[in-house]
Order: sequence, then C-alpha cells, then structure tokens
Amino acid sequence: MIVDVRTYNIAPRKMDSYLELFEQYALPVQRKYIGEPLGYFVTVSGTLNQVIHMWGFESLADLEVRRAKRDADPAWADYLVRTEGLVVSQQNNLTRPTEWSVIR
Repeated sequence: MIVDVRTYNIAPRKMDSYLELFEQYALPVQRKYIGEPLGYFVTVSGTLNQVIHMWGFESLADLEVRRAKRDADPAWADYLVRTEGLVVSQQNNLTRPTEWSVIR
C-alpha cells in the first residue's frame, strides 16, 4: 500500500470557503476515482490554516491511473477553478505503512 499524505496551506480566513468547496465539488469526484480518504484533518494548533489528508493506493501505478482518470473529469477542472487562490502552497509525501500500522 502507498499512502499519499498531502498538506495544503490555505489562505488565512479562507478555510471555511475551501472546506465547503472541497466537500461540494471535489469530494464527489475524489470518491468516484480515488475512493474514501483514510483521513481528512484541519490543524487546530501549531501551523494554522492547514488541511492534511491521506489517500490509500495499492501501488504507485494505481495512484497514477486513478489520478489520471480524476484529472480528465471536467468536474475536477471546475473544482480547481472554484478554489483558485485559496491554496497558498502544498506539500505531498508518498508513504508506506509499517508492518504494525493500523492503516495497511
């Protein structure tokens, strides 16, 4: 299993707008092609205005195929336009669970 861990830094005072748009426009597309997230979080201390989410894939090839299908969907392009300017920066880490991890 590969876990895609993404951290998005959201523009200050725009978190509610971002989350609303994600839930309404991106989540249905993500669920269709990527599946349910393993976790979707917002920070409450430390570095604020961050969204951290994790998505599971069988392999790197699986990730690439699913993302390509999602990216080709016009609904995904619509979501990207609607959220333009809300994401200030992002960090992406591909990880693998350990043998004793709850997420496997």
